[in-house]
Amino acid sequence: MINQQYRECIEACLSCASICRQCAVSCLQEPDVQMLTTCIQANLECATICESAAAVMSLEGIFSEQICQFCAAACERCAEECEIHAQHGMEHCRICAEECRRCMNICIQMVSI
Repeated sequence: MINQQYRECIEACLSCASICRQCAVSCLQEPDVQMLTTCIQANLECATICESAAAVMSLEGIFSEQICQFCAAACERCAEECEIHAQHGMEHCRICAEECRRCMNICIQMVSI
């Protein structure tokens, strides 16, 4: 059975992955998609890393701490990129940045336990 610290982090990672994918799709629907290519790439990379982290933690794998550190870094990068666009009124980027920061903090807490 998965311990509680992994469970919270797994749930945060899966939630973040979902929000990142939604943000990428929303970015693709914006009028100036070209301006958002870095954001879309960050969203998709973060989503993939978050899903991988959740999968490794669900196995209680020996690389759980390392992938959580990597996941926190990906979340931070994605949040920073989304925050740029959130300042220009893109609500989906604001929501994504908040979720990435939340996931990043939970991953950091999980690693420091």
